[in-house]
Amino acid sequence: MFAPERLLADVRSYAEAGNKQSGGAGDRRTADWIAGRLAGWGYAVERQAFDVPWFEASRCELLVGDLAIALVAQPHPAAKGGVDLTAPLRLADTAERLDGTIAIVRLPYRRWSTLADRAVREPIASALVRGASAIVLVTTGPTGEALLLNVAVDRPVSDRPIALLAPRQAAPVIEAARHGRAATLRLSGNGGMRVAENVIGRLARPARPWLVVSTPRSGWTDCVGERGPGIAIWLALAEWMPRAYPRHSLLFVCNSGHEYENLGASHIVETVGPPTAETDFWLHLGANAATRDYQELPGRLLPLPSADPYRFLMTSPEFVERARAVFKGQPGIEMAYASAEGAAGELAEIIGAGYSRHAGVFGAHRHHHAVTDDLSTIALEPLAAAARGFREFLTAIIPHQR
Repeated sequence: MFAPERLLADVRSYAEAGNKQSGGAGDRRTADWIAGRLAGWGYAVERQAFDVPWFEASRCELLVGDLAIALVAQPHPAAKGGVDLTAPLRLADTAERLDGTIAIVRLPYRRWSTLADRAVREPIASALVRGASAIVLVTTGPTGEALLLNVAVDRPVSDRPIALLAPRQAAPVIEAARHGRAATLRLSGNGGMRVAENVIGRLARPARPWLVVSTPRSGWTDCVGERGPGIAIWLALAEWMPRAYPRHSLLFVCNSGHEYENLGASHIVETVGPPTAETDFWLHLGANAATRDYQELPGRLLPLPSADPYRFLMTSPEFVERARAVFKGQPGIEMAYASAEGAAGELAEIIGAGYSRHAGVFGAHRHHHAVTDDLSTIALEPLAAAARGFREFLTAIIPHQR
């Protein structure tokens, strides 16, 4: 189950489901596949349903003179169709008023992930306060693609349209904005609310403490590098642990709603997680658990066989040294940190719920939140090394059946 080819086969199955937006066809297909695997290994499987927003654009573009430049609609709970706005373009990185304009907000170079990031939120808020009628956000990053950003369900950043512009297409828009030329933003589509589901597998053994393993399933794109390695490692552990830990109860959870600021994970810790006093350990497998690294050249990414080091392994303090020994030589996660130094994402939800014995991995590879996050982002040996590492880490800290 930890063989490289077996892990890759599971990543490939995940990739074949397509787009993973919460409650969409790819997310539902993946949920059904995972539920079937858990049931086959003897887990009692249930689904936890909750509502999520959705928006699918049928048209999203910026017309500048004779150019029609494709944009990407930033999904968020306030997303509305039917925008047809003609207004001057203005760069937002000035102190001037922006009344009635389409403001171009240029983000600095980073692997962007969320609208909650101050470096994203504050320039958008500034442009809106200064009167912008709409925002075009240039998400400057490694791929040159527009990067969809996570958003809280109950805290929309704006009631005005936000669209994303790929950096590789931004030059004519920026030039037009420098001169205040008029442009037309057209955005149409459909949206609303739909049901997403967390998949929960339990193997309850009376009076035995719980081990919990969780991983997100959803995201804005196909999410193959973002989610695939975590899913594959999670499945391998789900098959292995019933025999390795006969003196524990097991809980495996696979969450939807991640792109809405950990919405599915929040439902899990609120109503599904076992009592903290009865939980021996919670392992979380988040984004970029084991994804390919790349050399960055102007306009190009050259694949490497090694793992992207922009991943973080956080544990409760007593497990830091053990984790460093187990993951020695694995880029990024070879240096585990105490979670008090800054856990993020769904791991932060777990810690906040009071699960004091924990570990989790999270990060952002170079294709994070881009449409290019496909099967090419997977490197076989780093995936297998990470899977073996998490198995060895568990056996090092929790007594098990050999």
